[in-house]
Amino acid sequence: MGSRLSFIAGSLFVIVIMNSCQTKQLFEQSTIYPDHHWASKQANEYQFSITDTAAAYKVFFVIRHHNAYHYKNIWLQLNTTSPNDSVSKQSLNLNLADDEKGWLGTGMDDIYDQRIPISVEPVHFKKGVYKFTLQHTMREDPLDNILSTGIRVEKVKP
Repeated sequence: MGSRLSFIAGSLFVIVIMNSCQTKQLFEQSTIYPDHHWASKQANEYQFSITDTAAAYKVFFVIRHHNAYHYKNIWLQLNTTSPNDSVSKQSLNLNLADDEKGWLGTGMDDIYDQRIPISVEPVHFKKGVYKFTLQHTMREDPLDNILSTGIRVEKVKP
């Protein structure tokens, strides 16, 4: 019985070590707002270096907010600068809550985290550095009860 338990424990240890040694295929950068206010004039920049052009990627808007956030959505202006310096501009209206479920992210106490896909389909990037510039376009300025916002770029598993 003892040797079998040791074998199981050893096997679990090896599995955990092997999984932890795999490189994570994502990039994430966030801006923290110490006073929990995001001014509309504050344009946050995030840079990611893409080396694997064969892979597809998903891009997410990440947000951490208080339960006291006043809206079910957030309007954003996202500008993406590719390695050849061309700029793509997107106006986004992202849902944070609905009437049935409430907040759509995960929460603990009165703080909620959300990762919201920016595009439906995965995208292929060219090799090089991409710059994402993000700012809110909500009527409330500054936007209250926002703890942090950012961009996440995640490689899609084949």
